Amino acid sequence: MNTSSDLQAGTPRTAPDPILRIRDLTVRFEMDRGTSRVLDGVNLDIHRNEIIGIVGESGSGKSMLASALLDAVVKPGVTEGTITYSPPDGDDIDILDLSAEDLRQFRWEEISMVFQGALSSFNPTMAIGEHFQETLEAHGYPVGPGMDRAAELLDDLYLDPDRVLSSYPHELSGGMKQRALIALALVLDPEVLVMDEPTAALDLLMQRSIVSLLAELRDKHDLTMVFITHDLPLVTKLADRIGVLYAFEFAEIGKTETILKEPAHPYTRALLNATPNLDAPLEEMRPIAGSAPDPVNVPEGCSYRTRCPLATPDCEHEDPLLEQVTDTHRVACHHWRDAEEIPLTTEVDK
Repeated sequence: MNTSSDLQAGTPRTAPDPILRIRDLTVRFEMDRGTSRVLDGVNLDIHRNEIIGIVGESGSGKSMLASALLDAVVKPGVTEGTITYSPPDGDDIDILDLSAEDLRQFRWEEISMVFQGALSSFNPTMAIGEHFQETLEAHGYPVGPGMDRAAELLDDLYLDPDRVLSSYPHELSGGMKQRALIALALVLDPEVLVMDEPTAALDLLMQRSIVSLLAELRDKHDLTMVFITHDLPLVTKLADRIGVLYAFEFAEIGKTETILKEPAHPYTRALLNATPNLDAPLEEMRPIAGSAPDPVNVPEGCSYRTRCPLATPDCEHEDPLLEQVTDTHRVACHHWRDAEEIPLTTEVDK
């Protein structure tokens, strides 16, 4: 378990001002064959008005982190640790200590979420406008001004508000539904928007378009965004910082340019080398050998050691902490100083 704090893991456009402080966050499920830890002692600061990308292989814990940020891990999952939210004004809030009613309000008004697959997020028997109205009424917001904001958000996302609000979900394309879902998530003016693989079901052109729109929304509405994805090239176009998850904990956290140009964890370098690149010859692609550990049987020591070319006997017994490489860059590896021995064979542009 990685227990190092990420107090200064990276810097957004302004000086670090944490809006979310995550400490020793663990999510576990009790199973017949043992305890499954799908997040294991995660520590992270998310800075106000930044966009942070969370990347990693399937099963690394990305989606579980998204759910935990809203205390929405489904039963029988158990969430432990602390997630502290600092509003623009007022006292800090311990999200994991909120009552059911306070949490219901908090989830839309302070932190909102966009899930993967917009179609399943809309009721097919309701027009899009009814979804907005229902959300406003459930939180006691005046419907008139709220629908005006909905129209403004849809317009910001280059959608025709009148057409979209009167349409049923099946009458919109996948990209239009996803943008409508983003507008719905923002209609109560939250401070933080969490997105879990929001573009995975879309074609490449629409993915790029939505990423560009998200950057505009951040600037216009002073949003903090957490963008969770397996698609490293996609998130580099958007994120100020990137956190690389491996085996349910962070392997590396730093500015996007640093992660792309000077990655210090062997897994990050392997992930970059495995990233599809249309400009790189096929023979230069380097799939990552082996597989990530079972959450019930995470090995002692470094969880990446069985796949790592730099592993030594020390890695078998000592779990590396997030060590500070620079003021804005941290890595959990005993041998990060030797990471350049693993050459980068492909290049991902920011």
